[in-house]
Amino acid sequence: MKIVPYTSNINEYLKSDDIIDHENVQIKALAEKLYDRACNELDFIRSAYEYVRDNISHSADINEDIITCSASEVLAAGHGICFAKAHLLAAVLRCKGIPAGLCYQRLILDDEAAPVLIMHGLNGVYLKEYKKWIRLDPRGNKNGVNAQFSVDREQLAFPVRSEKGEEDCFIVFPETDRRIREKLRNNKTRTELWEDLPTELENPSMRGA
Repeated sequence: MKIVPYTSNINEYLKSDDIIDHENVQIKALAEKLYDRACNELDFIRSAYEYVRDNISHSADINEDIITCSASEVLAAGHGICFAKAHLLAAVLRCKGIPAGLCYQRLILDDEAAPVLIMHGLNGVYLKEYKKWIRLDPRGNKNGVNAQFSVDREQLAFPVRSEKGEEDCFIVFPETDRRIREKLRNNKTRTELWEDLPTELENPSMRGA
């Protein structure tokens, strides 16, 4: 397993846009608070990850029907689905010059109730000290989900079961896939979105990665 950036231009992983909007005042304040408490850059990355994982709820876990998308929306509402929480973590890290992007997996939504393959979003983060990218999943832990910060041994929210048709992608994208963005923006409620979850990326790099 080798995690690789979609582009070799590291500055693409530091940009602010309408989704990873790290110029937002509240996001800057959060990043500053976490950075001031950290012992070093690696500790800041861990703290930012754990903050988003543990303090920002997954919308489905709290039965929240409002959809959030941009990092600032997620922080203001205090919740988001996997893609949205990944947007927030990327924004907080980029605030302090940490290259961060987005990764995707294709997973079964629910083995019993909804055995369909849908996209799942998480993060790729560059560790300057180790000169490598790692993946972190800020989805939020619950019974059966135990994602953790790790430099050497990846521990994500969900193991990929290739025998069931699930797929992993080890590419770190600098921007939200357009298909994911459209699903989050075009559906009015999470209930509506749950009937229209993205099943693939627009970017063809997912296939065969």
